[in-house]
Order: sequence, then structure tokens, then C-alpha cells
Amino acid sequence: MRAIVIEHRSDVVVLQLCGELDADSAARLYKTLAELLERPVPRIVVDLSGLKFCDSVGLSAFITSKQVIVSRGGWLSFAGADPFMAQLLETVGLSRYFAIFPEVEDAIAAARM
Repeated sequence: MRAIVIEHRSDVVVLQLCGELDADSAARLYKTLAELLERPVPRIVVDLSGLKFCDSVGLSAFITSKQVIVSRGGWLSFAGADPFMAQLLETVGLSRYFAIFPEVEDAIAAARM
């Protein structure tokens, strides 16, 4: 899995994930999210358009990070999920816990409201 941080605006970061997020690659995600959590008010859009697989370890990283983010007044949302990822998020109930947008720009626009 590759994790690319894109500074979209001074207060919003897009985290683009590519490949497969599993037990072998989750450490990279945890490291990247830990760096982003150092921001005073973390606002993160996770671009899932390049992510082809995610297991429970990857999902756990998102849940744990969101708890810290919300406690600091920030947010974490998902965008661009392919049918597999959209179904996975729905099946495990995370679609009720995270805002999920069709495109990254939609998530960023929602942040401006």
C-alpha cells in the first residue's frame, strides 16, 4: 500500500491510499495518520479510489484515528470508494460512523459548509 499526503488547503489534507491495506501494510497507515494527528485540528479526507482491498486491521486504524481526531475538534471522511470498498464500509457499519463522499472534491466542499 502507498499512502500519499496531499495538502489541499491549509486546513484540509487528502490522504490518498493505493493498493492493498492489510496487516502487512497497516503500519504505514498508522505512521502516516499519526503524523497527520499532530496537527492542532486534523481535517482529513481519505481518498479510497486507489485502494483495492482493506482488512480489519486497516479499518481499525481509521476507527482509532477518528476517535483522536474528533476529540481535537477535527474530522476524517472517506471519498472515492470503489464498489468493493463501499460495500465493505456498509457491511461493517462504518458508513454510519464516517462521512463517505463520491469524490474528494465533494468531501472538501462539505468541509467548507
